[in-house]
Amino acid sequence: MQAAVESAVRRLPLEQPSQAARGLRSLLCLLSCIRFDEVLVLQGSPLLGAVFSIGRLTGERVVDLAIFAAGSFCLLAHVFALNDWSGMGADSRDTNRATGVLMTSGIGHKGIRYLWIALLLLSFLLLSLAGSRTLILGLAIAGLSALYSAPAFHMKGVPLLNSALHLIGGLLHFLLGYSLFHPVDRRSLEIGCFFALVFAAGHLTHEARDCDADLLNGIRTNAVTFGKAGSFAAGIGLFTIADAVLVVLAARGTVPRALVLVAALYAVHLYWSLRTLRAGLNFESIRRFQVRYRALYAIIGLMMIVTVLV
Repeated sequence: MQAAVESAVRRLPLEQPSQAARGLRSLLCLLSCIRFDEVLVLQGSPLLGAVFSIGRLTGERVVDLAIFAAGSFCLLAHVFALNDWSGMGADSRDTNRATGVLMTSGIGHKGIRYLWIALLLLSFLLLSLAGSRTLILGLAIAGLSALYSAPAFHMKGVPLLNSALHLIGGLLHFLLGYSLFHPVDRRSLEIGCFFALVFAAGHLTHEARDCDADLLNGIRTNAVTFGKAGSFAAGIGLFTIADAVLVVLAARGTVPRALVLVAALYAVHLYWSLRTLRAGLNFESIRRFQVRYRALYAIIGLMMIVTVLV
């Protein structure tokens, strides 16, 4: 998606463009700054929350789900845009990010601010169509995002507390989708714990990957404070607990029993974790690991969809 937007920008006429062409170019440049890959990955949790609560599939519910998906996408795009806006200075000093779209597109600090504000307002508009409980959860997620990323708080640089925000945020992302068709209940909180743990574990892994850049920029993440290996190991620990929680929920019948097969996928996950440790925990090895474990959790997500709906 992001590559398509960038391609559209390059195809626009460069010589003496009309006002409409200039406006379209500016819009496309802003859209190219959205991290579509990351946003789509994180869409899995709220959409699976909706799947667990949807019940009988009807045409009306499919329409509601489509509107919700658009609102959820805008909300998560806002989260990343706000994070990028607040970290533009640090990203310019990170060799792994300095060549990214945000750093090379010519979009300034003000332009990114307009982008995250517009995405936030659009998300609230769309989520309000889903009902008050979904909108309230969306507001809570936006609040956590501000605590984590906004310069006034910047809890990204407060070790342990930043992981607590991710645990709460991971739970809220699942409940956001679940609330679309059903009030939050004990079952949703139990299933949501799995998503919360995976979300927090993934971010600990992300911190280990970006440890060198965060150290350079003086950002006290868990990896900077406790060491790259410590953050990575904590991530493995939370992944392990998350998979154990899902297996227990499957054995109890809270989720479809077929999901006990997650135990077999965990063995693959652990093998890749140990290979990454032996590779030295550099940026590229952790990045490969992220691609692999995300593929595993995509498989788990598909298993959830099939077993719940069928």
